[in-house]
Formats: sequence, structure tokens, C-alpha cells
Amino acid sequence: MATIVLSAVGAAIGGAAGTGTFLGLTGAVVGRAVGVTLGRVIDQRLLGSGSDPVEVGRVERFRLTGANEGSPIAQLFGRMRLGGQVIWSTQFLETMAPGVSGSFAVAYRQETVVFSGQVRFPDTAVEATLWEAGAAGFGAWMGVRDAGATFRLRAGDGSSAKTASDTGTVVLDLSTDLLPFDGQIHELVWELRPVAPGHVKLWIDGRLVGMSSISDGSGMLGGYWAGAADTRWTGPIDPANVTKGEPVAPWPETDAGELSIYEAVSDGLTNAPWVYRYKAIREWWASPHADRRGGYQLATPSPWVPKSKPIWFTEFGCGAVDKGSNQPNKFLDPKSSETALPYFSDGRRDDLIQAQYLRATIAYWSDPSNNPLSPIYGAPMVDLSKAHVWAWDARPWPAFPNKRDIWSDGENYGRGHWITGRVSGQPLAMVVAEICEKAGVTDYDVSGLFGFVRGHVSSDIETARARLQPLMLAYGFGAVERDGKLVFLHLPLLPDGGILAETTAVDEDGAAGLRLTRAPEAETVGRVRLGYTEADGAFETRVAEAIFPDDDDIGVSQSELPLALTLAEGRGIAERWLAEARVARDTVSFDLPPSRRDLGAGAMIALEDGSTWRIDRVEDIGARRIEAVRVERSLAEPSDATDEAVPQQAFVPPLPVSPVFMDLPLLSGEEVEHAPHLAVAAKPWPGSVALYSSSSANGYALNRLIEAGAIIGTLETPLFAASAGLWDRGAPFRVRIASGGGLSSADREAVLNGANVAAIGAGDEGPWEVVQFADAELVGAGLWEISMRLRGQAGSDGVMPDVWPPGSLFVLLDGRPQQIDLAISARGLARYYRVGPARRALDDASYQERVLAFDGVGLRPYAPAHVRARAGTGGLEVTWIRRTRIDGDTWQGTEVPLGEDAETYLVQVRDSGGLKREVTVSQPGWIYDDSARGSDGTVAPYSIDVAQISGRFGPGPFTRIMIDD
Repeated sequence: MATIVLSAVGAAIGGAAGTGTFLGLTGAVVGRAVGVTLGRVIDQRLLGSGSDPVEVGRVERFRLTGANEGSPIAQLFGRMRLGGQVIWSTQFLETMAPGVSGSFAVAYRQETVVFSGQVRFPDTAVEATLWEAGAAGFGAWMGVRDAGATFRLRAGDGSSAKTASDTGTVVLDLSTDLLPFDGQIHELVWELRPVAPGHVKLWIDGRLVGMSSISDGSGMLGGYWAGAADTRWTGPIDPANVTKGEPVAPWPETDAGELSIYEAVSDGLTNAPWVYRYKAIREWWASPHADRRGGYQLATPSPWVPKSKPIWFTEFGCGAVDKGSNQPNKFLDPKSSETALPYFSDGRRDDLIQAQYLRATIAYWSDPSNNPLSPIYGAPMVDLSKAHVWAWDARPWPAFPNKRDIWSDGENYGRGHWITGRVSGQPLAMVVAEICEKAGVTDYDVSGLFGFVRGHVSSDIETARARLQPLMLAYGFGAVERDGKLVFLHLPLLPDGGILAETTAVDEDGAAGLRLTRAPEAETVGRVRLGYTEADGAFETRVAEAIFPDDDDIGVSQSELPLALTLAEGRGIAERWLAEARVARDTVSFDLPPSRRDLGAGAMIALEDGSTWRIDRVEDIGARRIEAVRVERSLAEPSDATDEAVPQQAFVPPLPVSPVFMDLPLLSGEEVEHAPHLAVAAKPWPGSVALYSSSSANGYALNRLIEAGAIIGTLETPLFAASAGLWDRGAPFRVRIASGGGLSSADREAVLNGANVAAIGAGDEGPWEVVQFADAELVGAGLWEISMRLRGQAGSDGVMPDVWPPGSLFVLLDGRPQQIDLAISARGLARYYRVGPARRALDDASYQERVLAFDGVGLRPYAPAHVRARAGTGGLEVTWIRRTRIDGDTWQGTEVPLGEDAETYLVQVRDSGGLKREVTVSQPGWIYDDSARGSDGTVAPYSIDVAQISGRFGPGPFTRIMIDD
């Protein structure tokens, strides 16, 4: 059970990152254990009596990148998937220095200046200026000085930043030995607060590496390295135990059996008992060696020179299994004859023991008192730079261990030696300690905490209590103030004391004894649902549920924890909560005499019947008034649930996509008139597709991101020409859709209002006919029959061929094809385009390159309608009706808009001999007089073609009339 017992330190825990005090405790309350629940969902008695729980963050389901000023920054322990925040910059500064290059973004927010950018550090630290800004009050300098020994970040008055006196400035000096001078690019972020007191912080590659400040105008000539003095090691394994736990008798007469701490081992035959001790590394390294005959040591030693060579740990590690450190070399594999559990292990998965074993081993051999220097080669006995942990698997996590159809040994991962997928986890004690430190609580004790935090995320504006609450719920620990120290602890194995009814004190009513209470059955929680984030997969949201099967009408409690858990851990927590909710229905209160101060809030007591109770509240009213809730220590034991493989999404390789460029007429009138459309299909869809463009084969820039795949297909049967403006009731044509989805039918009215629009064309070069359809019928896998059509829409009847052959492209214009960016000046000019998966680099093989020029069909005039010719006096009178590409569907005006700067038409006369006459007219009519025909030598039959002219596009499609006489 999880409880908080606080008084004075509660103010820091509750108000460190917010406002107000922790629990609002009065002076009369000496100790009070406060049950904490998540989101007010689990019943209060589940985790103890006391004040109300606090609200905490829920599981993040939509991890979207935002760009919101003032948004809280997530605090993360372990590993979780997060949605980031983009910090927009108000201006940019760029500088070049020898061996260093980078562009830095600067964001001014109130009285803080935040700089960020990427810098290529030189291979060696040489004296140089990396960045400098000299404005008064905001002056700053960053670079290497002191002949390459010191890295300095300085905020001051901006004058002679490198060499002048640092009085009145803020300076961060770091040894260049601690910085990544490796010839690689690193991300730098630093924050300046140029107000009193001044303050400067520096992050490199997301890690806070240093900070410093100045107050009251006094100079500070150096900063400090973040964490350099923090030598605290927290964990259940003492590094001193690394050399303990060996057999008490000579090998091979005994195999150690039970683990005993040795004092000395003698083989009884020689003066080198360490030869039988497999942990006697120092003795073996520092002593002469001699061969043995019949168990006796020979007088002449071997050529080995003591302390002459360093020792390498070519393999060390520990299985992630209960008590794995008892026998780190043991492993579980049903297919192996050597499979075995460590001594006294119950076989449960335990990632914490593996992590603590590694910490203890490395900490022990990092201590010079345990790892002496060799007088021969001048280095430590154990070369930790050559120590290799078993095992980091080259197979990618989390595909291994979850893809068990590929790797059959994946089932051994949970309790195996693999550190892949686990090294980012943190011991619970360290997480709680850091939360306390950030809240300003320095007098605390986390030595009694055991747990492995795979991932825990919270907002930086949450109080420390809100951050602790989900951890206490999940890992079942409490907090109590003892002698001014905040102590975190789990329920003890044994009660802290026993209570007999006859030893209780008399209350104000003159009564003594135990006052037992049980909550009504109606308040019983019978079903618990727990939301969490899966830890061993793609960090999806999961729900674990625990139910009492014998209850028909039960209360349901639903909670969420901002934690990454395995499937077994999630199920185990839900089961524990459900059981604790039943047990915690019982509460007891009684009074104790003042002499019983050994029992305080947080203590576990036992009653005469053997039941155990946790003290939640103690009040001094002369006697000590106690309130306690029933607990069962066995419920804190880990669940026996086993982990299952987490389903993995199939890997999507960076396959090429299928782009289709379309120079289309205006459809809605809201488009950019001259810009073409881009439709992209892919199977599978890569998430998003990037279009890059350039005026040459180099210098590409991002043009457009396509977020949704288009429905693109190919004609499998021919589509013959038909009249525009009428329903085409001809035979259906077939189109095969390869990806992007399917088609659907629409009623006639919906089609007339703009539904089911598609483009049919030959490819990127065009032309494209815009069609609409009412009926779409699926006749096979991906095969559709399209009937009841409207042809030549949006003026595309002027480019409709006699037949669209099989293989012609079909693109549904449902909003997924997007216009690309194209300057009006680039219309008609060939440009370079590269299209591919956005998550791949521009030069990736999955990108396709096209060189295309677009006329800007949105500017193209429609072909004239109703061209007529009749014989008149002296010649042939030709007339036609003007059409418009802009707002031509409205019936409210007396005439459709012109849509062009001026009304002009191009008229051409052709016979079998070719072009005979070409004229430009400014009205919708023209007379081909007999004298002109005679001079042209035009012979019937001949054609008259009419096109409207645009001052920006030129002539549009022609409409033809044949003249037979």
C-alpha cells in the first residue's frame, strides 16, 4: 500500500512546483499517513485514509509535436515516447570559426535569452572563438581559451569578452577534457538571464553539463560541472559484496551449497588458498603462480610475473531474474542442458537486480582501494575500459525479443542476461531521490525502496507530490517523516509491534479497546482497469483489468498511470489494487498511552487475531489516538504473471512512391491558377512524402509534404470520347486501384454538386480530362466499373481525345492531391523535382527525380461553345458562344464573367492543304467573305477552328466546325 506521512517537509513536497502547502496539516496532527489515489478513481480507502488525492497527468495518447509558448517541458525518467515542442526563434545569428561551424537560433522570452544550434567541435581543443554577441546588457562569448585548457561561456557587458575582467559577469568555465572535442557535430543549447542575479546554463546533446550565476554584483570566476560531486550510489546491493559469497571449503570438495560470507579459505595442502576462490582476482594477479602435482604446489614458480598484465573482464553480467546476483552465470533456456535458476531464486523476472549487479560491480572495481595500480605498467589491475557486459544483442530491440517467429530465443529474454532494452531503466530509489532534490527536500531516506522504473513522465509544473503519487501507487511504497527526515519505505516483512485490547488507553468517553469498522458492501470495488504505456514495444497505450469473478453487480474503478510497464507488471498492479481494496474495507481506531511512542504513522501493527494493520493517523490529545487500515503483507509480493510477446508492427522499408504530377484546370476557383497538383500513391504508405524542387540538378529545397496517399489507378478498358454537359450513359469502363483506398457511388444530385471528381490522363506531361461519376461498382480485387459519367468537366472537353486507352492513369480528386509551390515566373520552365519518403534523406535511393515544365492550365481559357456557320451575302458568317473558367456555374448574372483582361479569339481556316488563314477578332463572330476565300484558295471540305485567347496563357483549346461547300 502507498501512503504519505508528512508534516513540515510536506510544504516542500506539495508546493515546490506549484502553490499552496502539501496537506494542510494542523499542529495537532503529529503524523498522518495520507492515502494517494490517481485521478480520484480508485476508492480512497484503497491506499489509506487522509486528505484528498491530487490530480496527476494521464497517459498521453496523441504524441503530437507542438509549438506553443510556455508549454511545460516533460520530466522523464527511463524511456517513454513523447511529443515535442518546437521553440520558434525570433532572429538568427550565424558565425564561423576555425574548425567550428554552426547556425544558432535565438529566442527572447521575457528576461531570458535561449540560444540553440549545432556545432562541429574540432578534433582537439584549440584556442578559438566559437560564438560571440556584444550588445550591452546581453553581451556573451563562448569559446576555448588558456591555450586550449578551458571552455568558457560568458554573459556580461559585451566588451572584450574573452580577456577583460570578469567582475560583474556570469562565467561558466569547464575543463576541455570534459567536452566532446571529437570532430563531430553536437547540439548546444544555452540560456542566459542577464538580470540580477545573472545566470547561465549550458546543455550539450540534451545533457546539462554546467551552470553558474552571479549575485549582488560580485564576480564569479568559475562554474561547476553538473553532477561532478554527486557520488551517491543508491541500491540494494553493497559494492563490498562483490568479493563475498564464496564457498567455505576447498573446491572441488563442495559446490558452496548455501551462500556464506567467507572469512578465509584454506586448501589444507598449500600456502595459496586463493587458487580455490573464484573471486580472488587480486590475489591471483599479485601472487606468483606454481604448477601442482597431486594437489601439492611445486617449489619452482611459473614464468608469470605478478602484477605484470591488466585483467580484462571479457564477459560479466547477471540474469534479470529474482536473486540473479546469487549466481550471475546461471541462465534459463529450456533447450539447454545447463539451464538453471540462481540459488534461492523464485524464478520471477527482476530487471532491478540485473541493473544493481552491474552498478555494484562497476562501482567496486572503480574504487582505487579495490583496484590497485601496477608498478610495472602503471595502470589499474582491472582495466574497466576492456570490461564487456554480457549481453548487448545486435538484433534490433524491440523486434527482438518480440518477433519470435524469427528468433525463437526471444522467450528467454525476460529473465535472461540481455541488457538490450533495459539499460535506460532507473532504480526506483534514484527516481524518488531526484524528485525530492528538485523539490528542495534534502533530508530523505530512499534506502528501503526497491523497484525498477522503465519510464515515468510528468510535467515540469507538477508538484513533487503529483510526481510521486503514480510511483507510490504502482510500486506500493509509502512516505513517513521520522525525526525530521522523509523516509520512503515498503511495508515491512514483520509487524513493528503488537496491540492488545487490554493495553489500550481510555478515551474521553471512558471507553477503551479496539473500534473496528467495515465499509458497506455497496462501496466495494470489484473491477479495476489500469491504463499504462507498454514498455517493451512501440509504447502504445494498454489497459490491464482485474475482476472478482464471483461478483455480478460490482463497482468499476478506472485509473491511468503515466508509467511504462510490461504486460505482467500492469496486470500485477491491477490485481494488487483489487485485492487491497477488499482488504482495506476494514479500519480500526484506538487510543494508546503516551508511553507508546514507538508506534507512529506508517508503522505496521498486529492484533491478537494475527491480522496486520498500517497506522495512517496519529493525534496527540493526551493519549495517542490511532487510526489504522488493514493490510496484507503478502499482497506486496510480485505477481506470478509472465510476460508475453508484444505485437510488433511490420517494418515499412523505404520503398519508392508513385508520384503523379497533374496540370489541372481550376476546379473550385480557390486554387493557385498556375500551380500543378501532386498525387502520390504508395503501398505501404510511408507516413508522409516529401517533394523537393530546384531550378537545377543541385540546390534542392523542400517544396511540400504530402500527408495522405491518393487513390490512383489505371484503366483496364478503353474510355471513348463523349459529349460534355450530358450524362454519359455508355458502357462502364474498368479501373484498377492499387493503393489508397476504394471508390464509392453517389446520387446524381451529389455529383452535380461536386462529388466524385477524378482526372484521367496519360501521365505527368498531360493532358488531363476531368470527369465525374455516379456509379462505382467493385467487380474484383481492386477492380472497379465506373458508369453514369459527366465528361470534359472544368473545360477539359477541349483536350478530350477520341479514346483513353488501357493504361491511362485515373486519379481521384478528393482533396488528397495537393498543389505544389511554383512561382508564376517559373511557369513553362523546366524544373527538377525529387519525391520520396519524408523520413529518408534527399539522396536516398527511394527518391525519384523528374524534370518537368508546367503551362499553368488553371489559366487556360475554355474552348468556345456552339460554333455555327451560315451563308450570308458576300461570305460565310461564323458565330460562337464564349465560355469562362471563373464563376461560370452561377445563374444569377446576365452574363458569365470574362475571366481575361480582354475578349479576343483566334480563328483558323484549314483545308487538305493546311492552314489557309489565321485572324484575331474581338467579338464572338467572324465573316469569311468570298473574296478572302478565293484569295486563300480554300477548297471544300475545310474547317474553321475558334479558340479564346488569354493574355497570360495564350490561346486555349479550339472548337472546330466542318464546312462542306
